[in-house]
Amino acid sequence: MKHIFADLHLRLNPKNLASASRIVTKAASLGYDLIAVPFLPDTQKEEMDKLSEICKSAKIDFVNRVDLQARTRDQLISQLRKLRRRYELICVSCETKEIARQAAKDRRVDLINFPSADYTRRFLDKAEAELICNSLAAWEIDAKPLFLLEGSSRARFISSVRREISIAKDFKIPIVISSGVSNEFLLRKPREMVALAGLFGLDEASALKAISTTPVSMVKRNREKLGPGFVAPGIDVMKEGDDC
Repeated sequence: MKHIFADLHLRLNPKNLASASRIVTKAASLGYDLIAVPFLPDTQKEEMDKLSEICKSAKIDFVNRVDLQARTRDQLISQLRKLRRRYELICVSCETKEIARQAAKDRRVDLINFPSADYTRRFLDKAEAELICNSLAAWEIDAKPLFLLEGSSRARFISSVRREISIAKDFKIPIVISSGVSNEFLLRKPREMVALAGLFGLDEASALKAISTTPVSMVKRNREKLGPGFVAPGIDVMKEGDDC
């Protein structure tokens, strides 16, 4: 069975289309079928459309995503209320435990990401995992620190993620492996990402799921929800017409 490979965190600059085009072309040549690009909440639709056209030319599926970096619980709730129907994916970058806890229990959140490579600022503990497992969110791990960190810092990062993955497995939390990069030279083939995920303690089947089945299913689910006829899972509005 052919896998559909996804990178849900490919950082493209909408104001530098030449660079964006090079990165998208590289991603397509490496074997990716779908990419999600993070935008700021106030990004104009015209900028998203330009990147969408670049992806279309490269025959790669484009997904718009927003990364929320709230300072307080109330600010996060307000952002989610305003932006949920504007973006296909919503990720919350968790810089504090308060934000991590709120994101974990809000069903409007698709991805939870701990952007810091510092294990003292990562918050996937058992209490957090219990909240996530009762929502629809997945835990996203960026591979970027693997490419940039060295020595003891890299070792601590790997150790921290391995510990978190053990917790995620216990609570059956969906895992997504993304690149998190903004440079085409840091991109890796999907199968190389699978091998790198082994450093985090994921077996081959789990790693493939994390860069294929889980992210692709998430995008499909959200696109259905954002459709004009969606009411609730399994319920759609049918328009009257001559064929009804």
